[in-house]
Amino acid sequence: MAEGTTSRTPSPAPSSAEPVGDAYLNRRTLRRGSAGWLLLTGLGVAYVVSGDFSGWNIGLSKGGFGGLAVATLLMGAMYACLVFALAELSAILPTAGGGYGFARRALGTWGGFLTGTAILIEYILAPAAISIFIGDYVESLGLFGLESGWPVYLACFAIFIGIHLWGVGEALRFSLVVTAIAVAALLIFALGAFTEFHAGGLDDIPVDKDAFGASSWLPFGLLGIWAAFPFGMWFFLGVEGVPLAAEEAKDPVRSMPRALAISMGILVLLAVLTFFASTGARGSAAIQEAGNPLVVALQGDGDPTPLSRFVNYAGLAGLVASFFSLIYAGSRQLFALSRAGYLPRFLSLTSRRKSPYLGLLIPGAIGFALAAGTGNGARMLNIAVFGATISYALMALSHIVLRRREPELPRPYRTPGGVVTSSVAFVLALSALVATFLVDKDAAFTALAVYAVALAYFAFYSRHRLVAQAPEEEFAALAAAEAELERK
Repeated sequence: MAEGTTSRTPSPAPSSAEPVGDAYLNRRTLRRGSAGWLLLTGLGVAYVVSGDFSGWNIGLSKGGFGGLAVATLLMGAMYACLVFALAELSAILPTAGGGYGFARRALGTWGGFLTGTAILIEYILAPAAISIFIGDYVESLGLFGLESGWPVYLACFAIFIGIHLWGVGEALRFSLVVTAIAVAALLIFALGAFTEFHAGGLDDIPVDKDAFGASSWLPFGLLGIWAAFPFGMWFFLGVEGVPLAAEEAKDPVRSMPRALAISMGILVLLAVLTFFASTGARGSAAIQEAGNPLVVALQGDGDPTPLSRFVNYAGLAGLVASFFSLIYAGSRQLFALSRAGYLPRFLSLTSRRKSPYLGLLIPGAIGFALAAGTGNGARMLNIAVFGATISYALMALSHIVLRRREPELPRPYRTPGGVVTSSVAFVLALSALVATFLVDKDAAFTALAVYAVALAYFAFYSRHRLVAQAPEEEFAALAAAEAELERK
């Protein structure tokens, strides 16, 4: 199946798709075989690891310890179910399109574009937000006397995009090293914080007696669980981007499901350790709105300790790992959508080192402009979460549709539980989407406005100029041809 999806033999295509010559595709190729399962696993953890260092704790101010714990459990279940579904889909269609490619086969061109655009919103906005957080860390640590501002943001984008332009193998190895440092720091933090653990601090947030179902464990009532959904996601947000590396992976049919499963297991372990160690060491109330909750958990209002300083520096490494890997994911989704004609085709051109240089530079320029122009990292992350939840629902739906409509499709890896698993992911993703309106309505409506502009571009222009020989389009066209033969 992997060979079939990249074949250049003619295949039936939608009437809106245009045939192109070999020269078009030769100028739009990635370096295959650059990433084995270890680098892919590192990529999956790198996407997420910054969320362990900060952000998740704000969920304590929405739901308390119990509310955030339940929200994290449910969101962890959503991601686990989604990852199992994506493992099957990525083994069927191992291309750079990822979620767009899966939805294109299952839901048609509109479904593919809706999914790909939602993923782009996540992967362009999240690096912009993280560059601001990196600036805050650099300033708080007093590194080189720098202050958070546009020079730091520019340096982040310039340096790390430069590494990506060097080559995907070099980029993923750099990401693996930085991620390993961040993960080791989280484990060391947990060991230190658990020495000060006291259960009484877990539920020390004052109870809102007017909230329905309020208690010491749910100080903001049952609704607080729902409001904490977006923050429970921060322990896992981004792991779904691993399939975007399928076209550059070694033996993606085998390595992709393995990497997804291992990275998800690591993230669950880190989430449990970080959550309990932080709240138990200093109390939920003390860290609920801290910008650096792990540092506060270790030192409180006292002087920095050697361990807290180490964790502070490691937090910077975690931010760099996520920033670096999210840039990669965004460039590959943009590359695939552009190669297939959904976005301007010039964005998918690759360099002699097989890097989609415009797919790196243009989103990087947009991200830098947003960071420098707004300085509001929290708002941009909320917009990214909104895009992410839409893509999760559509990817889970794609798995359900393909299982129902094409049960005989060769599946080298099969999702445990089948459509029940993906149905759980679908329902929880829709619940998380609604929860974003409870947290930040302005962010949700901003994301909707961006979505509307993108959809207008697709409706009036690009859907009439799709590329028939793009791997994702060939795969969908083959399915249409097979269905037509069955009807005759």
